[in-house]
Amino acid sequence: MEIPDFPSGSEGENALLSEEQSPTQKMWTDEETEDEETGEEGFKDEETLFPKSVDDFGFSSESSWDGDEADLAVDFDVIKKMSYAERSRMYKLRRNLDQLDSFHKQKEYEVLKAREEQKTCRLRIAELEKQRVDVEEEISEQEKAQNTAALFRLRALHRRLCVELQGEEDLESQIELVLGENEYELCQVEVEQGRFSSLRREVQRDEEKSETQRGWEANQRLQKEEAAVRRAELRKQLDRKKQMNCLKEQEVQHRKAVEDTMKNHKKAVRFLKETTSRIHQKETEKELRSREEMERRTQAVLSLKSKITATKENIRAMQARDQAKAAVQKEEERRIRESVRREGGDVTKYMYQQKRLREFERQKQAFEEQKISRKVEILSKILQEEAQMEKRKKLLPDLFPKIQKSQDFMPQSGKPSDKLLQYLEMTYGEADDENYRPKWRSPSPMSEDDGPISEKVSPGPDLPPGSQDYTEDGDSEEEAEESLAQPEFTGLWDQKHKTYKIPQDETRPRPITTNKMEQEILARTLEKHRSGIIQKQVVVGREFKGCPFYSKPDVIHFKDFEVGKTYKKKIMLTNSTYTINFCKLVGVSEHLRDFIYLHFDPPGQMSAGMACDLGVTFKPMINEDLFGEVTFLAQTGPFAVPLKCTIKKCDLAVDSSLIDFGTHVVGETISRTITLSNRGALGTKFNLVTSASSSAVRLTPEPSPLGQPTPQDSPCAGVVSEAKGSTTQDSGESCKEQSEGPDHSSETRSHKTAKEKCAFLSSSEQTPLVPEQQNQDMAVTSDLMSMTGSREELLESSAQELLETSEIKPGEVTEGELRPFGFVRLQIMFTPTIPGEVQMDFDIKFSDSNSQSIPVRVRGVAIDVPVWVSKPNVDLKICMYDRLYQDSIPVHSRANTAVRATFEVCKELRNHMELLPKSGYIQARSTFNVQLKFLPRLSLTEDAGGYFDKETGVLEVPMTIHVADQTRPVLFAVHAVVTASDLEFDRKEVDFGHCSIHESVQASVHLTNKSLLPQEFGFVGIPKYVDVQPNDGFGILLPMETVEIDIIFSAIKAKEYSFELTCKSGINRDFKLSCQAVGVHPPLELSHSLVQFGATAVNDKSTATLYVVNSHTSCNEFTHPVPRIGKGAIAPVGPTSFKFVYPEDSDITITPAVGTVLPGKSCPVQVCFRPSLCKQHIQDEAIHMLCRAEETRLLLQNKNEKEAANAKKTETDAMSIKEPPSASKGKKKQKQASAKQTANEKAIKTCDTPGANSSANRSPFNPPKPGDIQPDSDTFAAAQASLIRSFKGSFKRYIIPCFVASGKSANRNEPGHLQYSPHNTLYLELHCPAVVPPLVVISDHGRSTVNFKEVAAGQMVVKRVTVQNISHEPLELSSTLLDPNGPFTLMNALRPLQPGATHTLLVSFSPVEGKKFYETLEIRTSNVALCLNLSGIGIYPSVTCSVEGGFIDFGYVLANESATSVFKLQNTSSILVNYSVKQDSVSVKKHKDQQGLPSFLTPSKEPQSRVGTQNNSGLSVFCVSPLEGAINPGMSQDITVTFQPDHESLYYSDRLTVEIVNKEVAHVIQLKGSSRTHTMFVDGGDPLDAPVESLADLPAKEDPEGTELVELMKPILLTLKAACSENTLAPAVRVLKVGCIQSTQPLAKKNVEFSFDNLNTLQQKGFNLDPGKGAVDPGQKKSITVTWAPPSGHDVTQPVSISTQLTLKGDVTEIYKLTLFALVSS
Repeated sequence: MEIPDFPSGSEGENALLSEEQSPTQKMWTDEETEDEETGEEGFKDEETLFPKSVDDFGFSSESSWDGDEADLAVDFDVIKKMSYAERSRMYKLRRNLDQLDSFHKQKEYEVLKAREEQKTCRLRIAELEKQRVDVEEEISEQEKAQNTAALFRLRALHRRLCVELQGEEDLESQIELVLGENEYELCQVEVEQGRFSSLRREVQRDEEKSETQRGWEANQRLQKEEAAVRRAELRKQLDRKKQMNCLKEQEVQHRKAVEDTMKNHKKAVRFLKETTSRIHQKETEKELRSREEMERRTQAVLSLKSKITATKENIRAMQARDQAKAAVQKEEERRIRESVRREGGDVTKYMYQQKRLREFERQKQAFEEQKISRKVEILSKILQEEAQMEKRKKLLPDLFPKIQKSQDFMPQSGKPSDKLLQYLEMTYGEADDENYRPKWRSPSPMSEDDGPISEKVSPGPDLPPGSQDYTEDGDSEEEAEESLAQPEFTGLWDQKHKTYKIPQDETRPRPITTNKMEQEILARTLEKHRSGIIQKQVVVGREFKGCPFYSKPDVIHFKDFEVGKTYKKKIMLTNSTYTINFCKLVGVSEHLRDFIYLHFDPPGQMSAGMACDLGVTFKPMINEDLFGEVTFLAQTGPFAVPLKCTIKKCDLAVDSSLIDFGTHVVGETISRTITLSNRGALGTKFNLVTSASSSAVRLTPEPSPLGQPTPQDSPCAGVVSEAKGSTTQDSGESCKEQSEGPDHSSETRSHKTAKEKCAFLSSSEQTPLVPEQQNQDMAVTSDLMSMTGSREELLESSAQELLETSEIKPGEVTEGELRPFGFVRLQIMFTPTIPGEVQMDFDIKFSDSNSQSIPVRVRGVAIDVPVWVSKPNVDLKICMYDRLYQDSIPVHSRANTAVRATFEVCKELRNHMELLPKSGYIQARSTFNVQLKFLPRLSLTEDAGGYFDKETGVLEVPMTIHVADQTRPVLFAVHAVVTASDLEFDRKEVDFGHCSIHESVQASVHLTNKSLLPQEFGFVGIPKYVDVQPNDGFGILLPMETVEIDIIFSAIKAKEYSFELTCKSGINRDFKLSCQAVGVHPPLELSHSLVQFGATAVNDKSTATLYVVNSHTSCNEFTHPVPRIGKGAIAPVGPTSFKFVYPEDSDITITPAVGTVLPGKSCPVQVCFRPSLCKQHIQDEAIHMLCRAEETRLLLQNKNEKEAANAKKTETDAMSIKEPPSASKGKKKQKQASAKQTANEKAIKTCDTPGANSSANRSPFNPPKPGDIQPDSDTFAAAQASLIRSFKGSFKRYIIPCFVASGKSANRNEPGHLQYSPHNTLYLELHCPAVVPPLVVISDHGRSTVNFKEVAAGQMVVKRVTVQNISHEPLELSSTLLDPNGPFTLMNALRPLQPGATHTLLVSFSPVEGKKFYETLEIRTSNVALCLNLSGIGIYPSVTCSVEGGFIDFGYVLANESATSVFKLQNTSSILVNYSVKQDSVSVKKHKDQQGLPSFLTPSKEPQSRVGTQNNSGLSVFCVSPLEGAINPGMSQDITVTFQPDHESLYYSDRLTVEIVNKEVAHVIQLKGSSRTHTMFVDGGDPLDAPVESLADLPAKEDPEGTELVELMKPILLTLKAACSENTLAPAVRVLKVGCIQSTQPLAKKNVEFSFDNLNTLQQKGFNLDPGKGAVDPGQKKSITVTWAPPSGHDVTQPVSISTQLTLKGDVTEIYKLTLFALVSS
């Protein structure tokens, strides 16, 4: 953003004041400006605000008003009134100072924003570097592990991290550049603010002075008002006397009026009948016109519909055409892709290039169009200004005399483009100088024979001026076009470029240390080497030509460096070729190698568009300018980047080298100010002296050309001639030097260093223009030389003498110090003494030897007129038609004798304007006042002709004063803006329509003041049934202001009204407004048409009752008013229905909304107001709360991260302090310094790491949309509670219509299809104020609904509801009664609440059945009730068990080992269910249940106890976990049962009982298990013993072999029954199972072997055992099938019994005696 250059001092005031003026206004001369400032005090409209004499008030001269007026005059002399120009200047200064302050705030914000972005970018870079290091370590680990898949993934991640790191570094460099620019601009703004500190104080003093003046004026107006009040009292006394006389006259007139009334009544009756007939006829005609209008509208709608249909068809056709075109384009693109693919090219790259080319062409076309439009705009503005200037010259030709200027001092006229550039430069100043800069090309490849790039771009210093001018003239058209062009990308031309200059060291020849042969060998070697490296790049048939890499910035410039400091810059090189390229650093210029250090990491292969970085470090050792280049070698050739290092210099310039005072009268003193600025970083001293040709040159009407300098033998002669030649072209080349930039100006001044030393010596060699003055000057010079003998003293004294006697002099400041980047105001004064043109040259010299003096040329024209007008422009401000305006014009004379003057008005305006007297004598050196009278008439627009602008109303009239014996007349102009005095209504007629006698109808009209002056207005003669607001129809309208006037009509009875309203303006003009209305008397009426509710709290309600009355009982219109519409039919007597229609989404309910009222009856209607909060506002507040919560969380997180980082840094510092002592003191100090530096770096890294991690892992917070927040959510409830607390109160106004129809409605809620008239509608107005409730709920996010949800029947749930008193008064709380038989109970009492106190209510819910319950609890205060909605659902809980049959058998388990079984409890209800699992073995009833007889003794009875054998240790053999808990709805709970026997038994058993709510038994599960001491077991025989454990143990015996223990033989009985039926005998089958218990003991045998003895004997008896022997694996069972088929010849009546041995071998050997008993059953 461009920073405005605000100057300081007195010239700063002018700059601030003229900042917003147009270029035309800036061209005015000082004479016109002073005349305008003087003319502001001449004609003031404020004098017309108050009357000047007592006659204006209607009183005689005997009043004391004359004395008061004299006092006012005295006070006015005491206080000096601030002029209009001073006030305008003060306001403009204040506005510009405020703009500067706002600009400063904006720059501060941009700097802070850039710093935050830089910080974020650095944190991101640190995080990416850490991630890259971690990935590299993982890559090395995976390479060692040879994990290919992980390597591919990690390498891809590493590339992505490198790309992101490169992007972040580029972004950081861009942010640093932006931050530097913003800081620089901020410093500039602060400097500007400091410059205007004195100006700011002056503005404050002016504002205080203005306030004082306003107070004085108010006091004067107050005194005038008091005098007016006194006169009003006198007027009242006179009015009382007149009133008494009028009363007597009225009595006489009244008698006469009564007689006239009787006569007129008869005539009125006759006229009334005629009027009625005419009205009916007009209504009939109006109805016919309305029907015709309706027909026309119908036809218009039909035609519009047909047009819409046609338009839709056209749109469909266009869409189809676009689709077809898109398909053709896609086909063409596909063919292009195929062709490129066949040629072997890159399709993606080709298509991307084509896309870029199309985009470039489009942008280029848009740029050309924009350039053409801007050219047209600028040229149109120039032509418009020229037309305005020509118009002014035609109107006032005498004010623009033709001045012939010297040809040598006029700038050479160039082409129109040059004039346009000069005009733009003069108009826009330095802003255009910065925008228009020469183009700078990117560095191009350079061969051995070529010189530096700068030698090709800019002309050499030895180039003659003539050739340079010729080149510039030849390319003038291109320069004009480039000056109007804009960059393709924003910011492309913002960087200033300075032309590269060849260092003197490089231009000097250097000694060659090698011989010729070595040089040839070196050249051949280099050529061979380069021919192998440099290759041409050809892509798609196109050869790349140009610079392979673009550098950013184009030039490496270290500006204003200081010796001893280190400077660093970062350069980015971008591959601009068509494909992959390489970049190699060759080096820097040889003479810069001691100061420049380069850091460049070769990037390797670089694709097109990729970039790499180059670090340049500059350590200056000498205070000199250094120029060179950094050379690189690419695959397509070498290239170089220019490098410049410049010291601090002075960059001096003036804002204008030509000062033209214009034309002024002899004797006046005019001053001009120029600004000398130093844009460099080195300060200097300056001295403003006259030039070598310092004599004030007076130009004759036909000036002779300047004399040529005489050549001298002195060594400074060439310099002198060059200086003289340059001075003749200052006016033409001053702007040009500024536009070429600071580099070119400094280069130009470097060739004129000797000019300053010999500047004064050339004064004697100049040829003066006037011969007499030449002789006088030569005589003075010879005398001085003879006296002093020193030529320098002669020149100085002559220059001083000429300066004192010259008409053009410098101001007080002629020398001083110019600080770096500062500026100084230099004042030049012009005091003409002799008529004619005067010209003088000044030089600004500087103490800096490298800075050239700056020439300044001053010229002016003096005229001698004996008679002049102090106010050449008389401004009458704004005038109205047909009003007289006067002003006094002082005419001054400087003549020594009296002169006769004739005052003349142009003939076009002689009927409107007059100067009195027509002629007069002006005494010697005195003033003569001429009276100007202006009375604009309506014919002014036709009479004035070209002097009056009809569009703007501006009148410019030239006036002429003819002076005797003076050929040149005195001209002055009268300016005025003539405006009308009309007041205009936006409509001519107001139709109030139908108005009920119970209501008032308001119509709004807009009254516009068409004048440019404020006007008073007022409505007079208003009827009693009409009211005009605001201010009862009186007010003041500002110029072109429109005010809305409300006209309120209240009908008195049912009839037709027609009347006119008269608006009278302040100048006694009348403006009429026609009004008409129809009065309506509806059949029904409301007892109250306005209901004002009291202050109702949010979520509370207020109720009001009103009545709908049917008072229509008779149709006799002579006894009482009857319901009718205007003069229409009378409403029938009978039942009348009504219906209230109110908004559905409002807080209002009306009951009943529909009803019927009988004649003479009334119907009560209840209106209820329930204020609530808007849902949209609640959702918006919820979003704000979420955002605030997120901000708080982030602040806390950042605070914690900073504390953690500080703690780590403290630990690191503490560890760095503890270093082991060394033997050497020097080494110890060095180690301590290095350790401290390393610790600081680590601390910075650790301090940055948490923030980087947090910023990397932290995702941006995206708040939800307002529509996503549901009303039942906690966020919604919390937002609602917050809004209720912050509720400031509201007031809503509703107007509810009540439609009336004759007849009875069939339905109470719907009136049916009764015919009704909208004119009979009644209106009910409701005023509904809402306030914040004093008592609110603060628990459960402020919800007033207590939802117990689902509760199991029989359970009781208690909830707490906390209420708070948010009012400022204590509250007495009470509550309503709850249903005593219901499930809800208020468990605690209420107590008084102090302001801010809280109270918690305990509400319980205990359902006894399964259904829904709802109840309302009201917490009442003195005037507000808080409703708590209680709800809950009773549910019967249910739980299912996964155990099938209710039985769990653990089988056989080794003693002292365990087995586990898991079953599930599923909650199938919708509530939380608490359960408990109980075992009979650990219950208190166990002992009681076991007192009965065993079950084997009482087989007919069910056993009371299900508890079997238990462990000998006393612990339960079955362990259950968990024994109790809660199951969520729809969830399940795993119950683990563990079987842990400690001795062998076959009768372990127990019973589990699952209980839920109220100890209800849900499930009963039987548990059973068996235990063995050995791994084998047999199962499946008939029971032979009781299921009670015996206390006796059978002893075991030893095996005959002596290896194993053999237990006693165990009996097994197996009974088989064969079924016999119809001569068939089915064999009997039984199954015997042998199993092996899986053991955790390591020494136990893995399997069990079994075998049967005497199988043949068994077979003989008909028994078959399958298998007879085998082995069983651990944890398995094997079934042995025993089959008995009776053998042949067996007696079926006899049973068969046989025994055999079953041997089991495992960890021990067991022998079972198996007894088989078989029989046949029928």
